Amino acid sequence: MRTPPIATGVPSVATARPASGLRKVIIATSLGNGLEIFDFTVFSFFAAMIGAQFFPADDPMTSLLLAVGTFGVGFFMRPLGAMVIGAYADRVGRRAAMMLTIWLMAVGTAAIGCCPSFARIGLAAPLIVIAGRLLQGFAAGGEVGAATTFLMESGPVSRRGFLVSWQLGSQGAAALLGASIGVILTRTLSPNDLAAWGWRVPFLIGMLIAPVGLYVRRQLHDVPRPEPTSGTATMPLVELCQKHGRTVMLATMMMIGGTVSMYIIVYYMPSYLTRVMHMPPTTGFLSATLSALLMFVIAPLSGLLADKLKRRKPLVLFTTGCNALLVYPAFFVITHAHSLLPILAGVGIISALMALGSGAGTLLLLEAFPPHVRASGLAIPYAVGATLFGGTAQLVVTWLIKSTGDPMSAAWYVAPASLISLVAVALFKERRPGM
Repeated sequence: MRTPPIATGVPSVATARPASGLRKVIIATSLGNGLEIFDFTVFSFFAAMIGAQFFPADDPMTSLLLAVGTFGVGFFMRPLGAMVIGAYADRVGRRAAMMLTIWLMAVGTAAIGCCPSFARIGLAAPLIVIAGRLLQGFAAGGEVGAATTFLMESGPVSRRGFLVSWQLGSQGAAALLGASIGVILTRTLSPNDLAAWGWRVPFLIGMLIAPVGLYVRRQLHDVPRPEPTSGTATMPLVELCQKHGRTVMLATMMMIGGTVSMYIIVYYMPSYLTRVMHMPPTTGFLSATLSALLMFVIAPLSGLLADKLKRRKPLVLFTTGCNALLVYPAFFVITHAHSLLPILAGVGIISALMALGSGAGTLLLLEAFPPHVRASGLAIPYAVGATLFGGTAQLVVTWLIKSTGDPMSAAWYVAPASLISLVAVALFKERRPGM
């Protein structure tokens, strides 16, 4: 007798895609997500130069503070994007939502990359940049839930970890591309040219997301639309609040440590090393390159490991706990280093831990929600956690350093955030794979 397939919540998906189809899903979804994240993150890589162009001030740290504040503003649109686009993905389809986010991100990126400087158009310049960041934030808020859920539902239960791991893996590839472009630009352009127009180059490259992203995602076939088992059609946000409130709250707390670590260790590090530690720009971009490379390589391996494990939770507990314990020593090494190697070692340890727990952590959350609210169930905690803690991380750390004069202030924010996530993971109820 043939053994029936394990239920996935979307029964026909696991058998609908052969191995070649899964590769196509990974490439198309990861490329679109990666291109969007590329545009979303180059702002932070070039925050110091953007601050000088659009937020001129006598004190360079004040200019940087205004720039990273603008970076954080975009995050306040993420919860709204998560609710609107996440609900759209749950009710209409994941693919339709992913097509929408591509267009929105492209328009936001064009607004930033093509905006004249403050010296040319005055106050209109920072307002245009802020509007571009708000649009990017709205799009990114819905992208994560729709794209990651699409990846999970496109294959069998036995490969879920590997599939969803490409959500972070594509972010690593995008950050790697952004950091690599930063290294090339700093090595080939003079400081004056880089500050005047060179920083715009990555944004102009990012504008390619519209034709490329639309093309690759148009080739995808949407997964069957999940329906509520109760037969009552309610708004995803209403059902999440009524039936899954505790899960959403703990999921949001679980996001805190990872998002704070990500936006400080990966995206803020170039500005931190150049403006705070007074190191060459190349050092900052090399550290970001290492972080991105580790995420790109380790995240898929983490997904494969998650597929082999009977339970996801122990791996997430281990990596989150290690991150909380090691972040202070890592920053001590970074702030007391006199050469490049110790800096890369400190950055690499935290980046590797983040990537190692990524696949299991994402699955732990996705499997906790039924299919008809799954995209919203991931998008909303991710967006809220990223908004309140990840998006403000650079602003808070910059303010702490400026107020105290201590570069180690960065660790004072990352370590407690990781401890909060550790407690949340410990309290989180794990559902067995296949539910």
